[in-house]
Amino acid sequence: MIVIKNLLFKETCYACPEQYDVFYNDKMVGYVRLRWGNLTAEYPACGGETIFEYTFENDDLKGCFDSNEERMLYLNMIANALIIVINKKE
Repeated sequence: MIVIKNLLFKETCYACPEQYDVFYNDKMVGYVRLRWGNLTAEYPACGGETIFEYTFENDDLKGCFDSNEERMLYLNMIANALIIVINKKE
């Protein structure tokens, strides 16, 4: 589990895809998935509104982050996007 800005990223699959359920105050507020080189975050769960999307160029087989530094960089971006959405919905 990773905590970023009071959001709990609970890893549900570690590779192909690497994915997380994200919680705020014990409520699910996000779903993160990296598969086929596409990183997406949806609010409040899988199938919800896409609030973040990034495609890793020339890496369509990417199913997990290459390093913890890369993971933290992108999960921080997603945390920022989730906080914006959470604040708008409250």
